[in-house]
Amino acid sequence: MNFKCKLSLALLIVSFLCFNTQAKVKLPSILANNMVLQQKTEVKLWGSANPNVKIKITTSWDKKSYSTTSDDKGNWLQKVNTPSAGGPFQITFNEGEKTILTDILIGEVWFCSGQSNMEMPMQGFDRQPTKGGNNVIAKAKPSIPIRIFNADVIDGKRIRQISKQPQVDCKGSWAVNSPENVAVTSAAAYYFAKYVQEVLEVPVGIIVSSLGGSAVEAWMSREAIQNFKEFDLSILDNDIEVKNPQQTPCVLYNAKIAPFLNYTIKGFLWYQGESNRLKPDLYAKLMPAFVSDLRSLWNVGEFPFYYVQIAPYKYDNADSTSAARLREVQSQNMAEIPNSGMVSTLDIGNINFIHPINKETIGERLALWALGATYKIKGIDYATPMYKSMEKKEQKIYINFSNAERGVCPMWTELKGFEIAGADKVFYPANAEIETKTARLAVSSDKVPNPVAVRYAYKNYAEASVFGISGIPVPSFRTDNW
Repeated sequence: MNFKCKLSLALLIVSFLCFNTQAKVKLPSILANNMVLQQKTEVKLWGSANPNVKIKITTSWDKKSYSTTSDDKGNWLQKVNTPSAGGPFQITFNEGEKTILTDILIGEVWFCSGQSNMEMPMQGFDRQPTKGGNNVIAKAKPSIPIRIFNADVIDGKRIRQISKQPQVDCKGSWAVNSPENVAVTSAAAYYFAKYVQEVLEVPVGIIVSSLGGSAVEAWMSREAIQNFKEFDLSILDNDIEVKNPQQTPCVLYNAKIAPFLNYTIKGFLWYQGESNRLKPDLYAKLMPAFVSDLRSLWNVGEFPFYYVQIAPYKYDNADSTSAARLREVQSQNMAEIPNSGMVSTLDIGNINFIHPINKETIGERLALWALGATYKIKGIDYATPMYKSMEKKEQKIYINFSNAERGVCPMWTELKGFEIAGADKVFYPANAEIETKTARLAVSSDKVPNPVAVRYAYKNYAEASVFGISGIPVPSFRTDNW
């Protein structure tokens, strides 16, 4: 065989091998072995292949086959129906060469995002522990149907992903419920999944995509944030390095939310706010826009959005009120964002520690919102008791609450953290109690004979003293707008 013949044969072999390599469908990282698909709905499967080729998809739970064709660029998408919770199942993709995904569960899928308090893993940060985390890690078993997609960690090491433009894929993988995987998973998100799985007795999948120190604007799409003139978006259109991704608009959305928009979820969990503390009025507007945009982009309906209020911490000064104002905005957001719920953390803060070690309570309170409001389980007390209104009678101010049909507690106890003021707007420490006769919370002070306003726990750091009957703390509040 002469040189030209050998060269032609070699090129033919290379071309054949390249064609075969390209012929196999390519799936995004979120579509993989061990994944959880949302039950009893229509989910999307998508990826890339050679242009204009037919792809056959077979789902093992119903033995049904679907056919789709890739477009001129090789992209394709196919919707398939999912059954009630169960598994494990398989999905086969065939475009001349088969790709088979195995160990797929059908259940409930929740997206979990935010900054460091969402990111904080079950094993804790260095020198910053998570209460009870080691016991949970030790008891994790792959047989328990909880699956974790972690966009924050690869091979046990934390990673950062940012982008100036929306991405179609990101780094990450689905992991089973083993000790080594649970150890590096968001504690708040995992405790939520664990509680929901135990109650519903179905598989639960959590997609964790977070970054410490991040402001909400970094998680918003360009379309959502472009109407806010406070932000300069020019960095998204140039070659300048993003040096502070946590504070740069859109770069976390592009890298860590956009790749998941085709993946059907049941709801969204959010734990963030500390990095927007100094601009609470802007945050009040950003959050409703953020959630509205997420729901529009996912296009799976007005999914539940449950979020965690920032916990008490000293910040610049324990007696200052910047964090209290941010907590107030978060309380107000619940009325402004449809199908939302807020977890109060007033009872688990620490004056010197911005990361509450008790993530179990946070996860359980998020789970109670989901179980009561989303999954409609009767008898669960899940909603945060909220300040509703005040009434003045003689030298006392009486406080009324919503989400507290059975009242607040404890009775027969002096309640701390209250202040009261008259028309001069000077606040004094107040006496507060739930009266035995009226069963109402009454606030007064000998120094303020004609009171007009009350504040409760309205400082950066404060301790909870008022709770709903089930133990959920009343968030800090004020009756004035001074």
